[in-house]
Amino acid sequence: MTRVPNQVAQLAGELRGSLGALHRRLRQVDNAGVLTPSQQAVISRLDREGPRTQAELAAAEHVRQQSMAATLTALDGLGLLERTRDTEDGRRVLVSLSDLGRKTVRGVHQHREEWLAHGLAAELSPAERETLAAAVPLLRRLAQLEE
Repeated sequence: MTRVPNQVAQLAGELRGSLGALHRRLRQVDNAGVLTPSQQAVISRLDREGPRTQAELAAAEHVRQQSMAATLTALDGLGLLERTRDTEDGRRVLVSLSDLGRKTVRGVHQHREEWLAHGLAAELSPAERETLAAAVPLLRRLAQLEE
């Protein structure tokens, strides 16, 4: 990696801290503690990416398969998942969201977005909201960077 100017490094630190704090706050806003952060991550991933095997989910979430098994068992117990045999390889079991799982993900996302929209309206001026809107494509580009 090439060395970056101090101002850029300082901006990176401030941005990481601010986005991290906002992310943690958004995780607190949703389901009244019904789902753990790990469970929320799994159902969000299944909603975004579609059916996956337990091994694929474990690798994507950077956890051991045993940990993922426990997470999936808990989500199964809440009725949020379905398991089906892979049509191409009958030995593989695919995990997907049930109807209740999809409704749960959408409810969590809607609640978070409502909280954030209220905060944007109450705390930021129209000019500040325009500045933030202009930054969204830049943040999206940064989020897609490879290491």
